[in-house]
Amino acid sequence: TSLMKKLSQILFSSLLLLFIFSSSIYSKEIIIGKAEVIDGDTIKINSKSIRLFGIDAPEKKQKCKKFFLSLIFLSFQKKYNCGTVSTEHLKKKIQHKVIKCVSDSNDRYKRYLAICYLNKLDLNKWMVKNGYAVAYKKYSKKYVLDKQYAKKNKLGIWNGTFIQPEKWRRIM
Repeated sequence: TSLMKKLSQILFSSLLLLFIFSSSIYSKEIIIGKAEVIDGDTIKINSKSIRLFGIDAPEKKQKCKKFFLSLIFLSFQKKYNCGTVSTEHLKKKIQHKVIKCVSDSNDRYKRYLAICYLNKLDLNKWMVKNGYAVAYKKYSKKYVLDKQYAKKNKLGIWNGTFIQPEKWRRIM
């Protein structure tokens, strides 16, 4: 029993050290405050720049096309500034309310990568599900079902045609 007691103490100590080590590696940073919307996938809280994780919104100068008239076999589209629309919808949703962002990493521009919440509403998910941003599958699959919902229901940018924001950045 003395050996069992010693082994259990060693095991407990090892687990405690592992917990302390792993929690320091995977620590999350919580950022809370009133958000300033920069664009459809970037905000600032208390001078901290935050990129909404797992989503990609049209750029401010990006144009998309939306259907405005359909006749039997013809449909007509007109251009609109989808980047501005995306930004404005995020601004309207937030309206200077207190936002909570949870980040566990930074991007190459030193922005916090975060999932942000308005009360319990995941704003990243809301942007994708309403067609104001796309799921950024290159970095996460988290919002793919929300993208499929928006596409199926022709919401936001899905009510027409557009170039994926990532591709648009490369060609512009």
